[in-house]
Amino acid sequence: MKSIDQCHLYGILDAGYTSPADFSRVARLMVESDGVDMLQLRAKGASTEDVARWAREVHAITSDAGVPLVINDHPEVAASVSAEIIHVGQDDLPLAVVRKLVPDGTLIGKSTHSVAQALAAAEEGADYIGFGPLFATPTKPDYVPIGINDIQTVHQQLSIPIFCIGGIKKENLPSVLSAGARRVVIVSGILQAEDIPAYVRDCKRILTT
Repeated sequence: MKSIDQCHLYGILDAGYTSPADFSRVARLMVESDGVDMLQLRAKGASTEDVARWAREVHAITSDAGVPLVINDHPEVAASVSAEIIHVGQDDLPLAVVRKLVPDGTLIGKSTHSVAQALAAAEEGADYIGFGPLFATPTKPDYVPIGINDIQTVHQQLSIPIFCIGGIKKENLPSVLSAGARRVVIVSGILQAEDIPAYVRDCKRILTT
């Protein structure tokens, strides 16, 4: 299983783009042939029971590939399927509470939307943060893009892994990296690609060159 330090390309299996009936097929495409380094299951508004069922199916796939599975928003699901990581937002439970709900060794990530929030999440004990949205994105239509100017600042001030997120695609990935990013989350670019494995390979090549 990859450690968080080995992860640079973070994919999200998002019910807003992919039908849950297609989760398993798309998950396989995302992780195959040295695919995404970690994979989050995100199904906003779905019942806990449904998320748990989908998580069990997807975790079987990610485990075989050595890819950590991230559960969004549902610590009880992360615990029940032995997911490697739980991810929470600014309006979710405090990390101290989340830690009591998941097994020892489960990593916790937190979404942050400013340098101040990033520093607070690290102080709270987050194992990694998401930082963004950098650009406008239909995934988070209510969030004002924060741009790329603070990427270097947040990397200078934090030692935990930072995954830049929000509107990042293969086309603008070089500019995000030039601004100081080292790890990224790509959602719609991957999920809407005609050839998902090829798109992932292209992104990883950009990340490592």
